[in-house]
Amino acid sequence: MTRQGDRRLHVNLHLDQAGHHIAAWRRNGHDLSRYDDITYDIELVRLAERGLLDSIFIADAPMLLHNARYRVPFLEPITLLAAYAVATSRIGLIATASTTYFEPYNLARQFASLDRISGGRAGWNIVTTALTGAARNFGDRELRDHDGRYRDAEEFVDVVTKLWDSWEADAVVADPAGGVFVDTGKVHAIDHRGRVFDVAGPLNVPRSAQGRPLLVQAGASEAGRSFGARFGEVIFTNQLSLESARAYYADIKRRAAGFGRAPEEIFILPGIKPVLASTEAEARRRAAELAELIEPEIGRTILTWQVDGIELPEMPLDEPFPDLTATLPPEVRSRYARLVEMARQHDMTTGRLLRRLAAGTHREFIGTPEMLADDMEEWFRAHGADGFTLQPQELPEGLEVFVDHVVPILQRRGLFRREYEGTTLRDLFGLPPVPSRHAVG
Repeated sequence: MTRQGDRRLHVNLHLDQAGHHIAAWRRNGHDLSRYDDITYDIELVRLAERGLLDSIFIADAPMLLHNARYRVPFLEPITLLAAYAVATSRIGLIATASTTYFEPYNLARQFASLDRISGGRAGWNIVTTALTGAARNFGDRELRDHDGRYRDAEEFVDVVTKLWDSWEADAVVADPAGGVFVDTGKVHAIDHRGRVFDVAGPLNVPRSAQGRPLLVQAGASEAGRSFGARFGEVIFTNQLSLESARAYYADIKRRAAGFGRAPEEIFILPGIKPVLASTEAEARRRAAELAELIEPEIGRTILTWQVDGIELPEMPLDEPFPDLTATLPPEVRSRYARLVEMARQHDMTTGRLLRRLAAGTHREFIGTPEMLADDMEEWFRAHGADGFTLQPQELPEGLEVFVDHVVPILQRRGLFRREYEGTTLRDLFGLPPVPSRHAVG
């Protein structure tokens, strides 16, 4: 779909069952009985596919995030995506999995299986997990240092891609007359002996239609940006202004070129959290109603989670939100710096920022479908984005409005597809299948 000289906008749906506003589940009419109903999730995914979105994405962390009192629980993402795979046919399926708390072989096998089940529609969002609570769930009392986790992740990704490449595309011959199902000459041990991992291989899952799952990344720190530019094919990011988005976009593309990669084959999709209605006044009323459902302590809970439980000094609610970035450990600085940027951009006191945190830290958009289409086009044409990670504040309403009203506007402007371009996730991004490193010719 996206080729140099023929750019088209991409949309990835970050699926959060009730919506991305932490109080969305409290809205009148939300059916709380379906919070763990897989058929409801499938309805949402099929709605996204009807809207021709590129992919759905499920975030994850191996711990209970902030306070369970306020959140709708969610299930393990790779398992969920396997269910979505058999209920859909074209939309991409991206799950988060941590290089710190998985083993390369198991992760490679799970994603290769999802890729096979879905016909080549899987993507892996690579994270290193900077959360002490997760470390404690795996017997670690302290987190590995920030840059060290990224060094380990580089080797982890190397091992996983070697495992995916251990099967050549035509290894399965299924020849009953000859009595050969797999040509073992086209299945290769990897014999990886590294600084962190020793893995013999080969994988026990054949190659998929797209060669291997799409690699997705979302790092914001210096190490995270370099990691994303080296490995990421899709980059999720949190940018609050067009100015910062353009700077981030240019930086990632420059770094990618430094790794010998084609910058136009890396797609940057910043998050956007829309509240939409037929008029701007109605959209603002809906956003205000959501804000009224926020319990006062939620903001403090989320702030504590953002800094991984670090005890912060007392912050008077009626004073400007303090910039403590330089005093914090490296693994949480980029997250805290985004909060400072948000506060400065909107001249927020600490009290206002804490209330805003309940709506999420990504860029909020309140307005009409036409206004959102204008905003997306501006960022896209200004090279602040190759598309967006859509995070509707309410579901299913927010997604329904986007599919039925925003998508047609983007289509009329020639910015968005009118039909799916192929059957794999790589097809949707205009990327060719990845051949095995063992393939000849």
